[in-house]
Amino acid sequence: MTLVRELKSWQEVGDRVYVRRHESYDLNVGLVVGDGHCLVFDTRMSHREAADLIHAIRGITASPWTVVNSHAHFDHYFGNALFRPAEIWGHARCAEEIELYGAEQRSKVAGFVPAERREEVAEVEIDPPDHTFTTAATLDIGGRIVHLRHFGLGHSSNDIVAHIPDAGVVFAGDLVEQGAPPAFGDSYPLDWPDTTARMLNEMREPVYVPGHGAVVDRDFVIGQHGDLVTVAELARRAHVEGLRDLIHAFPYSEEVTRQAIERAFLQLDALQA
Repeated sequence: MTLVRELKSWQEVGDRVYVRRHESYDLNVGLVVGDGHCLVFDTRMSHREAADLIHAIRGITASPWTVVNSHAHFDHYFGNALFRPAEIWGHARCAEEIELYGAEQRSKVAGFVPAERREEVAEVEIDPPDHTFTTAATLDIGGRIVHLRHFGLGHSSNDIVAHIPDAGVVFAGDLVEQGAPPAFGDSYPLDWPDTTARMLNEMREPVYVPGHGAVVDRDFVIGQHGDLVTVAELARRAHVEGLRDLIHAFPYSEEVTRQAIERAFLQLDALQA
């Protein structure tokens, strides 16, 4: 299966639709180029990383941009301020969470990055999206239509997907992960399978760009959906039967499984309260 061709530091995954995969957090950034305008999907985890991204974008296009944040995790939006005064789009809860917790995230990140990067994190200006939606929005990017959709709870409370139908490409954000297990830290494991299923049902495209890792095809996403279904089903059983005899039936390592279970049990406990 050939999905991409190399273009300097970018991969062109569809007509004038590009992905740049970064060593830092193995993060993918998307670029959609229209006539006289472009769209940037996520902005990296610092102003310095964003400046590097802007330099790379200018190797492709000199057009002004609209920015989209896939969700409110630091590695996807800490670079926002360098893209102003452009519009920045995100889910309504994305903007709310960045307003409420952005400074706290910055402090936490400064606490775990190597010492030589702490100054880099400290200089980040928290800048949430100023254009928000709850379910769907459609952007005209230089004559090209880009659909933004929120399909439900999943990796976070505010994941959005960008669909470029004329190129057959979906930017899935962290609803899809390649090269590492899905990240369950503040996820909704009971909802994530249905959210992914809705994306697959509505966006039947050959190319999916995960938030991290290599570009994948539809079959990969279907396979990951199956693993998420297994996690949700086993979590419901473990909530009743106990985890000891079930933990090795999960499709991920024990460390990842325990994180998923913790989040699933919070959901189940809330339903019973």
